[in-house]
Amino acid sequence: MELPLKIRTVAGLTDEMFFDLCQANSQLNLERDRHGNIVVIAPTGSDTGFYNADLSGQIWFWNRKAGAGYVFDSSTGFTLPDGAVRSPDVSWIAKGRWERLSEEERSRFAPITPDLVIEVRSENDSLKELQEKMEEYRENGARLGWLIDRANKKVCVYRADGTTVVKDEAKLRLSGEDVMPGLEVDPGW
Repeated sequence: MELPLKIRTVAGLTDEMFFDLCQANSQLNLERDRHGNIVVIAPTGSDTGFYNADLSGQIWFWNRKAGAGYVFDSSTGFTLPDGAVRSPDVSWIAKGRWERLSEEERSRFAPITPDLVIEVRSENDSLKELQEKMEEYRENGARLGWLIDRANKKVCVYRADGTTVVKDEAKLRLSGEDVMPGLEVDPGW
């Protein structure tokens, strides 16, 4: 069972200060929840890292052909409208939305919620906490989210309209739906 290290809200910690803290401790993966608590995220195991890279590759390959946006890895932080700073395992932002940000905004934890967010459940991750994080992404404007539970061979698909669908077919293909038309991802069970 995961026991995340949480540091209670640090009074007066501005966005700039949090960014600087993360840069000064780049060996750590830090997130900040909407209440200002800092959460230290443990590195994944090698198998999960390989899996995440495969997902990123499939989405990158589709995007390379479509030219529709930008793909980001798990080391990328985004500042959500509720003040949280999150780093999805894989994410994608539509080209026009990303390009409207200034260079300065893009160089920090960009103030934008990705259109697609993917979280992959590692064996020690709390399913409940990941579900809460997926809801947070949706509440902050994510248009599509996939919570991939490899151990149980299930994917929870979160849609902007508030629906959540659990998929567990043996030969499952995940669709980019209307967010990323033509994208099909093999979760690789």
